[in-house]
Amino acid sequence: MSRLTVIAVYVLILVGGIVRSTGSGMGCPDWPKCFGSIIPPTSVDQLPSNYQEIFLEKRLAKNERFIASLEKLGFEETAEAIANDKSILIEEEFNATNTWIEYLNRLLGVVIGLLIILTVWKSLPLWKIDKKIPILSIGSLVLVLLIGWIGSIVVSTNLLPWIITVHMVLALVLVAILIVANHRSVVYSKSRVDNMDVPSKVEYLLIVGLVLMSVQVILGTQVREQIDLVATDLGFMLRGEWVERVGLDFLIHRSFSLVLLAVHVLYFIWAFKFTSRKTQISIWSQALIILIILEIASGVGMAYFGIPAFLQPIHLLVGALIIGVQVILILQFRAQRKIKLNSI
Repeated sequence: MSRLTVIAVYVLILVGGIVRSTGSGMGCPDWPKCFGSIIPPTSVDQLPSNYQEIFLEKRLAKNERFIASLEKLGFEETAEAIANDKSILIEEEFNATNTWIEYLNRLLGVVIGLLIILTVWKSLPLWKIDKKIPILSIGSLVLVLLIGWIGSIVVSTNLLPWIITVHMVLALVLVAILIVANHRSVVYSKSRVDNMDVPSKVEYLLIVGLVLMSVQVILGTQVREQIDLVATDLGFMLRGEWVERVGLDFLIHRSFSLVLLAVHVLYFIWAFKFTSRKTQISIWSQALIILIILEIASGVGMAYFGIPAFLQPIHLLVGALIIGVQVILILQFRAQRKIKLNSI
């Protein structure tokens, strides 16, 4: 069940990328409903004439509660920045296509919530065998509720960039938790784990790669935030100039990709040298290097071809897949090392 949920989360990340690349983030100006309904309208004629004022008022009311919470937690500067952000006051006109893209994104989120509830239910019988499995499952349920709430704040703040970044990072943490829970359940089911004598340096290098990839994702979200601002300033025209106007953030992000490539090429050489062919570690290592190359290629495509809309969700998805594969490989290395220690 956790494996199916991981797949569903990745599909949601892809759909989320499509939402951003099509500008559908505010397709539904309220949350969890869409234009006040469980099923959204298909025409502006189904909405009251002053619908923009109605939903702006609702968003501002939610923001006031959010700002008050931030102030209580000691984030006065952040609260003040949100309170004074004039972009939040902009209310988009109804667009049926954008509305239904965002609505389908939310429906998928509901499906994931149900899958995680089922994951928790199926994990409870394992409490006496491995307490960490149900704990991780319950943790994933709490996290998905938090992600849903953050999603509502994303809407109420009119897609405030740093909140979108938090939303994305939490989704990646959710993926990691579900992968760990699935791995432990596989170990419990006594599935075969490859027994190989792999030096610890291979795993440590992969951990470095995971840290660097996590940093790269954050750098990428910062680039995306800058591109959103540039795109808005240019009225979403002149796509070929967007990257040029981002400046230093993009240059850092691009240069960092070369560091990532170097680290993972070295990892792949070591993995090829110390692991047997057709083992799980070898197969996942091949998948990892392919994903790294695809990620860099999609980044190059966006940089030199005016950020094509279809490449944006692909770039986001591949980056998320890289982190997932890295987590899987680290767990595989630790499992085989445990076998080695037990055999001594």
